[in-house]
Amino acid sequence: MGGFSYKDIYIEDGRRVLEVNILPEKHCNFDCIFCPIGRSQNKVDTQKSFDRIDSSLIELESMIENTKAELIFINSKGEALVNEKIIDVIHIIKGKGLPVKLLSNGYILNWPEFKEIANMCEEVIGEIKVISNEDFQKIQRPIGGYTFENHILNMKAFREQYNGKFILEVTILKGYNDDEESIQKIKNIIKEISPDKVIIARLEEERFKKKLGIMDERFEEISTALLNI
Repeated sequence: MGGFSYKDIYIEDGRRVLEVNILPEKHCNFDCIFCPIGRSQNKVDTQKSFDRIDSSLIELESMIENTKAELIFINSKGEALVNEKIIDVIHIIKGKGLPVKLLSNGYILNWPEFKEIANMCEEVIGEIKVISNEDFQKIQRPIGGYTFENHILNMKAFREQYNGKFILEVTILKGYNDDEESIQKIKNIIKEISPDKVIIARLEEERFKKKLGIMDERFEEISTALLNI
């Protein structure tokens, strides 16, 4: 199984964005209970090869040209960094004179073999979704040995040496990080990582909203508190 997939072009900050998934199926170092893609049958934190990569790279070049994209957003089914050809993907994009935005869950960003790749991108997004190791293990279900503390330290260390725009996406989950004590902890984490931009998100899929979704009014309160640190 192989091949890239794409979302329709959209406009963000005045630029035409082409969003590409470079994983044929989910490969991630987490197995979050609320992941819209489903369970992680392939829980990995090392790079691997995929079929049809040569034809996928050719297709990527054509997509960039045909869509007149101005920014390429690598947003994949899991952790894009585990595709061993991600450097080739970035080189193709750079060869077209375009900037690259990369979404990562953030845990492996500062690992030497992945840091060099992420440093090639103009924008990198890391994520937090909980505020304790207990919840990290319970609902994000990382590879054994991962801790929440290392998750934060890895993003902090990456941010300190990164010359591009580092974006931290914080997902608010009902019952896990939506109370005042949790909001204060998130504030402290944001200050520790010191991102260039913060995005506050919530779960939008209907199947997760009832249990983990945040009501509009509370979401606005939290967003205001976290975006005005």
